[in-house]
Amino acid sequence: MNMKWNPEQYLRFDQHRLRPALELIQRIPLEHAAQIVDLGCGTGNVTALLQQRWKDAQILGVDSSSNMLARARQDYPQQQWLEADIQTWQATASYDLLFSNAALHWLPDHSHLLPRLLSMLNTGGILAIQLPNNFAAPSHTLILQAARNGGFCKRLEAFLPHNSPVHRPAFYYDLLSAEAQHVEIWETEYWQVLVGDNAVAEWTKGTCLKPLLDALDEPARSQFEQEYRHLLASAYPQRADGTTLFPFKRLFMVVQK
Repeated sequence: MNMKWNPEQYLRFDQHRLRPALELIQRIPLEHAAQIVDLGCGTGNVTALLQQRWKDAQILGVDSSSNMLARARQDYPQQQWLEADIQTWQATASYDLLFSNAALHWLPDHSHLLPRLLSMLNTGGILAIQLPNNFAAPSHTLILQAARNGGFCKRLEAFLPHNSPVHRPAFYYDLLSAEAQHVEIWETEYWQVLVGDNAVAEWTKGTCLKPLLDALDEPARSQFEQEYRHLLASAYPQRADGTTLFPFKRLFMVVQK
């Protein structure tokens, strides 16, 4: 999905968003890598972590958002960046590592996308992926409820989350295992401690809520957002110490070709 991302809003919870990426990097069994691509690199902070791990590697960051890449070029001018759609991006080499943190759930047809990515690797190369998998949680289901309550369903039909874009782990194992030496898949639920007023709404405003807000003009945009924030405040109440607990599930895969 190509949309105008807001780097500042996305980075408000950067430490929580970085933790899964760090854990994925730690699980990659590559001592050396010459060619690496970070697919859906965003603002480049994870790309920089990949460069720290594989200091001698050539690393390319790929993202479809010009706004996010502008921030990446500003913060990490020494890296290589490319504006492109992962769905149609064409490899220019054979890679040792294709890495994607919290990006591929925006793209359809994983049954074709992931085997295509796996085919771009050298033998022994790694496809390492982290996918948010919180689509059955109130943070996501209440988007649809807010649209219904406010009468916005028709205008937002193309953006409303009716089904999860992430499949069950067994789907990915069956999809990739025939061309793999090894497939490791696991899920983690992070109990994130957020600060600020209606913190979960601020979190989703930087991700899944943004395309819906962009699709509405005022005053409908504010009306829809306020209805959603009202529903979220009940689903994720602020605690006595001012924090909000936000459980968040993520799916990980490390596949060796």
